[in-house]
Amino acid sequence: MSAFDSFPLGQPAFVTNILDRAAHLRRDDEKLFAMEQKPSSRAYVVYRDSLLVKREGDTVRALLGIDEALKCGANPGTIFLGLRDGAAMFGMGLSQAASEKLIGREDYALSELRGMAMQGAVPPEELSAIAMAKSMVSWHQRHGYCANCGTRTAMKEGGWKRECPSCKAEHFPRTDPVVIMHVAAGDKCLLGRQKQFPPGMYSCLAGFVEAAETIEDAVRREIFEESGIRCTEVQYYMTQPWPYPSSLMIGCSARAVSEDIVVDHSELEDARWFTREEAALMLTRTHPDGLAGPHPFAIAHHLLGRWVHDKS
Repeated sequence: MSAFDSFPLGQPAFVTNILDRAAHLRRDDEKLFAMEQKPSSRAYVVYRDSLLVKREGDTVRALLGIDEALKCGANPGTIFLGLRDGAAMFGMGLSQAASEKLIGREDYALSELRGMAMQGAVPPEELSAIAMAKSMVSWHQRHGYCANCGTRTAMKEGGWKRECPSCKAEHFPRTDPVVIMHVAAGDKCLLGRQKQFPPGMYSCLAGFVEAAETIEDAVRREIFEESGIRCTEVQYYMTQPWPYPSSLMIGCSARAVSEDIVVDHSELEDARWFTREEAALMLTRTHPDGLAGPHPFAIAHHLLGRWVHDKS
C-alpha cells in the first residue's frame, strides 16, 4: 500500500481517533501514576516536530514502552492521552540534550513527523493519537509560566491543565481555528502556492480565524485578502486536527463571484485558476507541466478531490 492509498478521499491524516480519552481519569493522580508503571502502558515521545521511533529492521515503531521512552531520555511527568483497548497511552517530551545523545544510534532515531505521515511510515490509525501528543507536548513547552503573573506553573490533571501556585490562575491547551477553502467558478478552481512549497505544488488557500469572526466571514476575508477574489455560498466540508503546533483546519468550499486575481505576495508566491481536468492531473501527479496538488494526508487534497469527482 502506498502513502497515497493510506488516505482515501474523505480520510486525511490525524482524523481517525483510536483512543478513549477517558477524561474522568485525569484528576486521579494516584491511578495515573499506577498506570504509568504497568507493562501494557505505552507512550509517543515528541521532540519539536519529530517523533522518537524504534528501528525494527526495515520498519519503525512509534509506540514505545514507558521504560523504552525513559531510557532514551524522555521527560518524566507524562501527559495522559487516553486508553487503547484498556491500556494507558501517554505523551512525553524530549530535551535537546537527550535528542543529541540519539545521534548515531542504530536502535532509536528521531524522525520528522510530517515526512513519516506523508510516506506512510506510521499506520494512519495512529496519527490522531500522535497529533494529540505532539500538540500537548508543544503546549507545555511553550506555556511553562503564568500569563497572568509570570510564576512558573505546574502540570495538573494528567497534563490537560497548568495551574499557577501564586495567583491560582488555570491555563488550558488551546486550539487555533484555521479556515482552508476550495473556491470554484463554474468548471475551474482557485489554487495558490507559497514560497516554501515544493516546486510546482499548488494548494487551497487558508488562514486563521480572527477574534469575533465567523467561519464564513473568515473564508470570504482570507480569499479576498490573498487573491482579490470575492466569494459567496460558503459551505462546511470537514475538519482536520493539524499539530503544527495546534490548529484545527476547517475545510470549506465557496463560489467565486469575481475572477480577476490580485495576489498578495506577502502571503502567496502565485495564485491562478485551474480547470477540473488540470486539477485531476495534479492530484495524480501526472500533469504534463509537472504541477502537483496537495498530498493526500492534508485536508486540502480532499477538498480538491471532492470537487474533481463531483461533476454536478
